[in-house]
Amino acid sequence: MALTNNDIFKKLRVALKLRDDDIVKILELVDFRISKSELGAFFRNEDHPKYKNCGDQILRNFLNGLVIHLRGPMPKKGDKPKSTPSTSQRKERK
Repeated sequence: MALTNNDIFKKLRVALKLRDDDIVKILELVDFRISKSELGAFFRNEDHPKYKNCGDQILRNFLNGLVIHLRGPMPKKGDKPKSTPSTSQRKERK
């Protein structure tokens, strides 16, 4: 039996200890709006009348938002990443 998008979404939610509010905020990081009730439909049992399949777009947006949530936004092209002083530079400061 293959995992569905709903299964993957549920497992990530449990593993990362995310509440519905957290998931809504993560999706907003990639400009994807969803209500808590819409979100709850993905986490119901398949035989529940309000169950809804989680589409590829929703899972993809959640994963993209999760990257931003955990790492922060990507630097803009042309911006130099912040570097930490090298060991020799730190010794010179002392």
